[in-house]
Amino acid sequence: QVNLVESGGGLVQPGGSLRLSCAASGRISRTSFMGWFRQAPGKQRELVAAIAAGGITEYADSVKGRFTISIDNATKNTVHLQMNSLKPEDTAVYYCNAELTTLNRPSSDYWGQGTQVTVSS
Repeated sequence: QVNLVESGGGLVQPGGSLRLSCAASGRISRTSFMGWFRQAPGKQRELVAAIAAGGITEYADSVKGRFTISIDNATKNTVHLQMNSLKPEDTAVYYCNAELTTLNRPSSDYWGQGTQVTVSS
């Protein structure tokens, strides 16, 4: 059983910052990929940022230069998303996603429950 637990969402004014975290727990033997997606009302879910096991990162064009994704060096199974210079259009539910291999299951895709980020004055 794998769980992805997200934290750090909330309400922030335009120009402000938030830091999202997602901790994966379970009998994880390998983390291939961790990332963040978001879904705004009436829109499709979209990739925000991702980081692969080798450290290669990918960002949506709309967040480049403002968001930074990183993996916790100590645990290797916690991913952070530092969001700076937030804009109202960043308002969405943010979902953690991970591709993990466990001791009793090959590489599979897992999702967190989502955390709301609202950027408003």
